[in-house]
Amino acid sequence: MGIEIERKYLVNKEKWNKVSKPEKHFYRQGYLLTEPDKTIRVRVTDTHGYITIKGHSIGISRTEFEYEIPQKDAIQLLDNFTKSVIAKVRYKITYKNKLWEVDEFLEDNLGLIIAEIELKNENEKYELPDWVGQDVTNDERFYNSFLSINPYKNWRND
Repeated sequence: MGIEIERKYLVNKEKWNKVSKPEKHFYRQGYLLTEPDKTIRVRVTDTHGYITIKGHSIGISRTEFEYEIPQKDAIQLLDNFTKSVIAKVRYKITYKNKLWEVDEFLEDNLGLIIAEIELKNENEKYELPDWVGQDVTNDERFYNSFLSINPYKNWRND
């Protein structure tokens, strides 16, 4: 069984804009199933397709199974079987020997930037880059599955 242990943070846009960024990658993803205790996601990247099944979060951990599928199949699944799709640009940045994935959301979630770090265990220590802001790990509004049906443009004045 795969386990994902992850923390999620808002990004300070002013500081982020000053960062020298690596190559960006376009992601489009949608959900075949979105329930409180499980999601099934289809993702298309610049070159690949994936299907991912995630279980209920306990703390910052949850079960995760991800499988590569043909990109054409992933596109067809997104176009024909998902009700909610999000688009984003992802940057992978190493800071203090830890990989950070920073997502700049597009379309209905434009303006939202979230950084994620995957950990080996829930108590693992790491340093935050100066462009990392508020921890939103446990705020369901920032889950990609939530953003796909309740986009940032509808609640950014909260």
